[in-house]
Amino acid sequence: MDAVFFDMDGTLVDTEKLWFQAESEVMRRLGAGWTPADQENLVGGSMPATVAYMLRVSGSDRDPAEIEAWMLDTVLGLLAEGFEAMPGALELYAEVRASGVPTGLVTSSSRLMTDAVLGGLGLDDLDVVVTGDDVERFKPDPEPYLRAARALGLDPVRCAALEDSPNGVAAATAAGCAVVAVPSVLPIPAAPRRLVVESLKQVDVAALRELVRS
Repeated sequence: MDAVFFDMDGTLVDTEKLWFQAESEVMRRLGAGWTPADQENLVGGSMPATVAYMLRVSGSDRDPAEIEAWMLDTVLGLLAEGFEAMPGALELYAEVRASGVPTGLVTSSSRLMTDAVLGGLGLDDLDVVVTGDDVERFKPDPEPYLRAARALGLDPVRCAALEDSPNGVAAATAAGCAVVAVPSVLPIPAAPRRLVVESLKQVDVAALRELVRS
């Protein structure tokens, strides 16, 4: 195993509920409602896709850049009030670092939000960070994972990815990574070179190595 790549929202940190709050607040400003079913349509997606969906559902003709700014301001405010790591995530991260295996973060969130989360967690030793600002094509396209592997000079087939959404799993799988899926909002089926678990507490470096070898 040459590297381990962590997704952020819903995998490393418990931010899906914060996104739901932010989306609900922005939709109220647009004069429309927001439901868990709406969020399910967007789990693991990009900010442009989220904003386009919100404008379509609300029927608003606001500038997408304005809505994106509302979203980012709202979620950053919620992050400032405090957030939690997902169960087992920081423990697994520490174990991977202690093993000497390079670690990376591959997220669809913006660089600004990513920096806020990593700063809050005190994670300043990642070997590579790929955000939504760094790619042209978002998950489920493999570009984010291919970019992370390329930055480290590695073959993604020899890397493990940790994800919580179908879009993220699809991106990592298409890139060639072995995948640990920890479903948050939407179910994720088992598949070759994919380990589906309820929590990262069930995963250790030995399990990741075995998965990559499979």
